Amino acid sequence: MASTQKLITFSLLLDHQHPKLSFPPFLSKPHNHKLSSKFSSVAFNATRALYKHSSTSQKLFTPITVSRPSSSFLQMGPHEACSSREITVKSSVSESGGTSTPSQAVFGIAHLIISLGIILATDKILKKAFVAAAIRFPSALFGMFCIFSILVILDSTVPAAATGLMNFFEPALIFIQRWLPLFYVPSLVVLPLSVRDIPASSGIKICLIIVGGWLATLTVAGYTAIAVRKMVNTEMTDAEPMAKPPPFSTIEVWTWTGIFLISFVTALLYPTILGTSARTCLPFLLASTVLGYMVGSGLPSDVKKVFHPIICCAVSADLAALAFGYFSRSGLDPVLGCYLTKASSNPGAGDVLMGFLGSVILSFAFSMFKQRKLVKRHAAEIFTSVIVSTIFSLYSTALVGRLLGLESSLTISILPRCITVALALSIVSLFEGTNSSLTAAAVVVTGLVGANFVQATLDKLRFRDPIARGIATASSAHGLGTAALSAKEPEALPFCAIAYALNGIFGSLLCSVPAVRQSLLAVVG
Repeated sequence: MASTQKLITFSLLLDHQHPKLSFPPFLSKPHNHKLSSKFSSVAFNATRALYKHSSTSQKLFTPITVSRPSSSFLQMGPHEACSSREITVKSSVSESGGTSTPSQAVFGIAHLIISLGIILATDKILKKAFVAAAIRFPSALFGMFCIFSILVILDSTVPAAATGLMNFFEPALIFIQRWLPLFYVPSLVVLPLSVRDIPASSGIKICLIIVGGWLATLTVAGYTAIAVRKMVNTEMTDAEPMAKPPPFSTIEVWTWTGIFLISFVTALLYPTILGTSARTCLPFLLASTVLGYMVGSGLPSDVKKVFHPIICCAVSADLAALAFGYFSRSGLDPVLGCYLTKASSNPGAGDVLMGFLGSVILSFAFSMFKQRKLVKRHAAEIFTSVIVSTIFSLYSTALVGRLLGLESSLTISILPRCITVALALSIVSLFEGTNSSLTAAAVVVTGLVGANFVQATLDKLRFRDPIARGIATASSAHGLGTAALSAKEPEALPFCAIAYALNGIFGSLLCSVPAVRQSLLAVVG
């Protein structure tokens, strides 16, 4: 057998170097199938040996060409050919993997920082420009329209440029999607300070409006979508796949734990080491919020139905603030005041998190562009449901607040309860005498109610269509409801994402009209 393999290897070498030389005649007889199969296997091993020799000596893959197609042992079947290609690829990866992995990691981090930095910088520049020009329209919403228009124009003129732009910002979009619930947390963390001056009776009325309003808006949006679906009768098609963020790793958990412990002790020993109390408390308060989200995300699904990860975030941050207030003898209130200062010159952990809200709005442009075909195909259902549900949500909240005798300032503060936080805060800023902290808290609580009960409620209402389920969820419970439903029903995610964005956009446009604001104030009384 050894002599046979040497003979075949020698023959291969001769044929590779001198194609005109012939092989031994006994190797080319096709009638002996067993012998042919045996030599085929041996020859394939010899071929691999030659490939290995070539790759180690020259660091190149030099294919062996054979001039005798009649030689049956060189006529590899499809499986053997695939195996040969697989060997080549694996060998190439094994040689280059040791040097490419670290460089790819560094490049990925740099790519994320640059793409996310551009989005954040764009948001800041637009915000400053709108403030300087005394424009009350949401600056992030204007930026979203601009980005979406640019992508559409590029797609119609230079499609490759639009695709390249989408790919460039993909890491930033995944980052925003991964940490989205954290951007809602600050309002819940400082809720004890926000509701302190609100009477208990008013708090009960607000809770009734939030829970009842969520159910009513969900019902209106769902039935509207179903009615329009029956009229247009458009068949569903597959949506564009949406990238999912990676899960949290053990290294991330331990890293944030280390940051929390070190910064907590440092802040106790040196309360103003970073200049102010808010800056000094920022690292451990931020780390406690992030750790709460990581722990909450890892809870069993049954537990998350009643204890949403965002609640875990708020509880974790409040416990950290309570512990620091106890050990520093300062009390809870000053630490919560350091968590959300609303001062750009002296930011706290909550200010850092809420600083990403504008980037969330800008990211809507990329989500809408990616699902543009779906939007165009189901435009009737989507736009009609979003418009009807948004108008119903705003005016029904104003009317019920008046019927329940809720203070007008509090009613106006919770008007955009079904709109994402970033745009809800922009909407209430258009009115006078509102409580923005209450607005953010009402939005988050609405999302929590939807996240916990949306799927069971949709089943009770017998909404089977993914379009109706997605639109109803996003129109009534914005991002948190979207995340809860899409985790179990991925087919509804595109419609959730579209309605989630359009609901906030249309609500902002509607409230930007002075006549609409005056009519809402008239209903509130």
